[in-house]
Amino acid sequence: MSFTSLGLAPSLAHAAQAHGLIAPTAIQTQAIPAILDGRDLLGCAPTGSGKTAAYVLPLMQAWMLSDAAGQAGRHETQALILVPTRELATQVAELVYFVGEALGRRPKVAVLTGGVSINPQLLALRGGVDLVIATPGRLLDVVAHSKLRLDTISTLVLDEADRLMDLGFAEELQSVLALVPPREQRQTLLLSATFAPAVQALVPTLLRATHEKVEIASTHLQDATIVQEAYYLDAAKRTAWLRELVTQYAGQRMLVFVASRYSAEHVANKLYDKGISATAFHGELSQGARQQVLQEFRSSQWQVLVTTDLAARGIHVEALPLVINYDLPRSPTDYTHRIGRTGRAGISGLAISLVTPASLAHWKLIAKRNGLDVALQTLDQYPVTEAVPAHAPSEDAGNGGIKGKRMSKKDKLRAAAAQAASPQAPTEGNSDV
Repeated sequence: MSFTSLGLAPSLAHAAQAHGLIAPTAIQTQAIPAILDGRDLLGCAPTGSGKTAAYVLPLMQAWMLSDAAGQAGRHETQALILVPTRELATQVAELVYFVGEALGRRPKVAVLTGGVSINPQLLALRGGVDLVIATPGRLLDVVAHSKLRLDTISTLVLDEADRLMDLGFAEELQSVLALVPPREQRQTLLLSATFAPAVQALVPTLLRATHEKVEIASTHLQDATIVQEAYYLDAAKRTAWLRELVTQYAGQRMLVFVASRYSAEHVANKLYDKGISATAFHGELSQGARQQVLQEFRSSQWQVLVTTDLAARGIHVEALPLVINYDLPRSPTDYTHRIGRTGRAGISGLAISLVTPASLAHWKLIAKRNGLDVALQTLDQYPVTEAVPAHAPSEDAGNGGIKGKRMSKKDKLRAAAAQAASPQAPTEGNSDV
């Protein structure tokens, strides 16, 4: 199977190849022909499966056709891509830029995200743009401050729709929909890593009844390219074992996931003080600092990136060999997204989880929900001395014991947003965005 056989122009297929997209993935094979045919799409595929390219390449082809039809020089917004985070917006824009560079021409793109000054983004809109990539809140701010019109778009994309709903963007989404053409007059692409209830509730309001549904059943949990390991040890001994792992995998970059911004800074500093090239990455960093840290990590200036769940989606690092769950994720679904940072594009990877007596019940929940068959190993040099808490939550408690039984204020806001989108929809928390 080749990209040209899916209907992409040879020049675009060649540009994709120049970016390293040699052969289409499963989601691309099924989604690209449907998008090129003008159909609405409901696409579900795991993190790292190529969802971004599955819609970016057809959008690039649509732009090429309009450009060739004599609209060159006219920048009338044709497509709007809504994403949940700045990092994913940057990743989508980079793919557009790289493919456009290989083509020798590219659309004018506006990236509208929070965390940075709005003024340069307003200036970038002068003269119009072909493609807008935005987080919902900043998009609405820009519309309120500029002449950006969204009633001209022919394609609306919601990327990582489950994450958009998880972060409480339901109200903003409704405001955006009021600015774009009605669904009968546009093409809508709804892409998600999971068919969460809140996402399913969007389908009848966003997509035409004749939409195409593409679901890629295989997940990273079943992917032989990711080896999964779990170690049982005291919480106080995790940092010492982490240092040993860094030494064991010397020269290899690794993502270390923790539960909070404080933990990211604390663990990174502990490693750095021991001579390990480690730094922290979390939502409290400025956008410029986050971009710099990611670039330095991608270029191997840092061996270890200690991060919150901010890096669990929308961040692509080529050939990342190792992911470590220093703290377990708050939901079984987030486990999939975290380990999906490695084992991408057919390159093998390793995912290691550190399980403590306090998080043992939560680990069992993650394993049960995801159908894992991962042996819980012990370490002779780190015998377990801590006791399992007497009131440890059960496997079905839902909160996993990570932040206690009471919902945080952030979780309550997310639950309310999800409830507004779907009265029957339960929510799963995510941390530090």
